[in-house]
Amino acid sequence: MDAKTEVTRSAYARRQEALPRANSRFALFVATAGGLGYLPKAPGTWGSLAGVFIFALIQAPLDHRGVGERMGWATLAAAPIAMAIAAAGVWGSNRAAQYWGKKDPQFVVIDEVSGQHLTYLLALAPVNWEYLLLGFILFRFFDIWKPFPARQAESLPGGWGIMADDWIAGVYAATGLWIARAFGL
Repeated sequence: MDAKTEVTRSAYARRQEALPRANSRFALFVATAGGLGYLPKAPGTWGSLAGVFIFALIQAPLDHRGVGERMGWATLAAAPIAMAIAAAGVWGSNRAAQYWGKKDPQFVVIDEVSGQHLTYLLALAPVNWEYLLLGFILFRFFDIWKPFPARQAESLPGGWGIMADDWIAGVYAATGLWIARAFGL
């Protein structure tokens, strides 16, 4: 057995010891947003699109209502789902980071799903394709830029650090949607 094989085997063994087998598969499924994180190009963008899709899916049954009435229902329907995604994200991303031995593995995209969903939840914007698109663009911009305190939030331990910077990007993007609405966009 050569040194390279020994290093590979020991890294694999460390991953297997980090998590019980059943938990690791489910945690990786959660952390990668059902496998979207494994897509070869721009996994974070795919995770954000999943957040858009989830929010739009929640709102679809409410489309027959007026915008003002729908926005109240949107918050009621989206808030517990946002909290569930956030909690699952902290748990799953923490375990995935342990499994891969990295602080914030690129495969973990549940943070983008959660941050994107939070954008729309906090914005209370009308649910139409223009606001969904603008919210997506704003969220990706702030997620990549990481303005204060997003970059600092990455230093939080485990899954909290992986998730928190995207939550902050979601707050910034929601603020952008509020501003867009104030200007009549």
